[in-house]
Amino acid sequence: MKSGIKIIAFLGSPRKNGNTELLLKEAMRGIEEKGGSLKTYNLNLMKIKACQDCGGCNETGRCIIEDDMGLIYQDIREADRIILASPIFFFALSAQAKVMIDRCQSFWCEKYLLKKAIEEGRFGRKGLLLLVGGMKKDVGIQCGEACAKAFFRTVSVQAHETLYYLGIDQKGDILHHPTALSEAYEAGKRLMEEE
Repeated sequence: MKSGIKIIAFLGSPRKNGNTELLLKEAMRGIEEKGGSLKTYNLNLMKIKACQDCGGCNETGRCIIEDDMGLIYQDIREADRIILASPIFFFALSAQAKVMIDRCQSFWCEKYLLKKAIEEGRFGRKGLLLLVGGMKKDVGIQCGEACAKAFFRTVSVQAHETLYYLGIDQKGDILHHPTALSEAYEAGKRLMEEE
C-alpha cells in the first residue's frame, strides 16, 4: 500500500463517458487496487481562461489570473504522479487540456527564470499520458505527446509513460480494442511503484 503517494489526473475530453474517460477510469482502477487514491479534474467543466502572455508571472512564478486554475496549481506542486488524458483533435491535444497546460507558464517562469523547480518529493514524480485519436496515422500522437512532454518537464515530471490508441473515433470504440483497457489498468498499477 502506497497511500502516501499523491496522484492527480486531468481529463481533457469534452465527451462525457467517452473513450478518453473510459481509458482514464481503467488507469484509476489500477491505482485504487494498489491502495492509491487520486483527485481528478474534469477540465471541460472548469472555467479556465487562456494564458494572456501578460508577463505577470515572470518575476513571481505565480499567475495573476483568478479563475478555476487556482484550484489546480497547489495540487500540481504537491503531486507525486500526474496523469493527463486527452483525445487528439486536429493533430493536437484538446483545447481543454491545452488551456490548462498554457496556464502552467507560471511554473515555467518559476523553474527557468527564477531557478526554483518543483521538488521531486520522497516518491519522485512520474507521469502517465493517455491519448486517443480517430485517425490512423500517428502524427497527431507525436504532436500531442511533444506538448505533454513540455508540460511534464516544466512541472518536474522527468519520466512518463505514454499509451495511445488510433482509429478510436465513435463513442465506446475503446471498449472493443483488444488491449487498451487492460493496458491502462496495468499502467495505473505501475504508477503506484516508488522510484
